Amino acid sequence: MESLKKNYPFTAIVGQEKMKKALILNIINPLLAGVLIRGEKGTAKSTAVRALAELLPEREQVEGCVFGCDPADASLMCSSCAEKKDQGINLEVIFAKMKVIDLPVSATEDRVVGTLDIEHAIKKGEKKFDPGILAQANRNILYVDEVNLLDDHVVDVLLDSAAMGVNTIEREGVSFFHPARFILVGTMNPEEGDLRPQLLDRFGLVVDVAGEKDTARRIEVIKRRLEFEVPLQAAWGSEF
Repeated sequence: MESLKKNYPFTAIVGQEKMKKALILNIINPLLAGVLIRGEKGTAKSTAVRALAELLPEREQVEGCVFGCDPADASLMCSSCAEKKDQGINLEVIFAKMKVIDLPVSATEDRVVGTLDIEHAIKKGEKKFDPGILAQANRNILYVDEVNLLDDHVVDVLLDSAAMGVNTIEREGVSFFHPARFILVGTMNPEEGDLRPQLLDRFGLVVDVAGEKDTARRIEVIKRRLEFEVPLQAAWGSEF
């Protein structure tokens, strides 16, 4: 059943060269501040994002760290990993691929940034942090489908974290921060509503995509998709 989980290959996507180039450029240089892809349904927006992650090599990260810290870069570590490194404690290292972390349209601010247990902080005198989506997104791709339908305040938090590389949570005088360096990819269908201009300006790249109009290219899209699905159908049939 493992083959059923495969994503459509990035190199098999027909056309959409600007979109593919924008995604690749953000992988090469995450400081570009992300990319917004605008277009109608069926233009391979989400397919391209998920397929791109499959092309990337494995990288080192600290085992057991919710933020997936880079063991070779102390300046970008979370407070826990940095403290262990300062104390000379050996950090266990594993190899893992970059992931695509989804941010649902219905996500609340607490779900995105994480929460602090204030009662625990008062009673124990120590901070207890419940990680949110931004914690999972560190050193990964944060994918926001229908970003134009997100609550404006959540979008503000996302873009601030993307720009600063840090997520800060403050509750009742207690604060906590952690690394939040991720590649932000937002997609939207303009027919479902626009994104506020001040938010639009904060994406490093904006790409408009449209469905293929050329008959030969449309045929090639269908042909490649069918060739991809046949092995999946065969694998599915072999399970039953």
